Amino acid sequence: MGRKDRAWRGIWLNMVALGVFLLALPLFFRMGGGIFAVGEMLPGQAAAVAFFPIPTEEETKPLIDSDGVEFTQKQAISAGGRPLWVTEEELGRMQEADYLRRNYYIVDSRTALLSEDVDVPEALGLDLTIPPSQTEPKILIFHTHAHEGYADSDMSKGLSEGIWGVGEELKRILEEEYGIAVLHDDGQYDMVNGKGQTTGAYERMEPPIRALLEKYPSIEVCIDLHRDGVPEGTRLVAEVDGELCAQVMFFNGLCRLNKNGTPQPIAGLENPYLKENLAFSLQMKTAADALYPSFARKIYLNAYRFSLHMLPRSTLIEVGAQTNTKAEARKAMQPLAEILAKTLLEG
Repeated sequence: MGRKDRAWRGIWLNMVALGVFLLALPLFFRMGGGIFAVGEMLPGQAAAVAFFPIPTEEETKPLIDSDGVEFTQKQAISAGGRPLWVTEEELGRMQEADYLRRNYYIVDSRTALLSEDVDVPEALGLDLTIPPSQTEPKILIFHTHAHEGYADSDMSKGLSEGIWGVGEELKRILEEEYGIAVLHDDGQYDMVNGKGQTTGAYERMEPPIRALLEKYPSIEVCIDLHRDGVPEGTRLVAEVDGELCAQVMFFNGLCRLNKNGTPQPIAGLENPYLKENLAFSLQMKTAADALYPSFARKIYLNAYRFSLHMLPRSTLIEVGAQTNTKAEARKAMQPLAEILAKTLLEG
């Protein structure tokens, strides 16, 4: 082969390699649902950053449209007589493991979800209600990553520009409209010596949050409020009452890895309230789908524990992403507050 032929062959091979790279590129950038979590584990929880798929339009469309919520004749009832947020037909479908997994959950590839993890009738029928109180706090809102901001946030102006300000709006609505006293923690666990550091934030968060729970034994609900991270071209929005607001996503940690198809518990990261955590997120998801279709993304399941092990009614909620505006995130608090109230106050 002559020099000229070798040169053309080299150019052709480079073009083929470039084509393969460009075809594969979308796979590397399809990261979403819970991407913030991989870089923010406790020490030793995650070996490396992984990329998670963004829910497709098919995945995020509502499972129950507003015309299908005919509860007077078709609403499912729990064994204990508790009205559920799904129809009898949907409750039957949800008891099929494949249907439940496809339509209600996004499961991280490192996570082992077992068929016995979610007993749907039991989870939806579990009484998670609390007595309202306007004096003693019943709900604790905190932020393991208080400095998460939005597209138009100027975090140099203070925490109110980001997710902490969104938490303040949720507190206001819960107290003023639903009569539930809320304690909003202003701890900055993603800062070390004045510098941003998400690594170890969950480890730094736990002692002060446990101290608050000990100081205020009336607290029955923990909400760790976050903002997701997605590719810049992705917008997580839903229309609620004629206005665009950020979508929310409920997040669970199963404390169990998937090792080549074999479930492996994570030593030192146990959660005695896993069943209640999963029931809480599923009840909120079904309420959200019935009240505000497309508002709640699928529930994200990760292998690790995060901040969900301190109370039975614990939830980690992501409000939009860095591509949303502050206004969109704050507008999401009205429907989210209603979903919380429907789950916690109406048995």
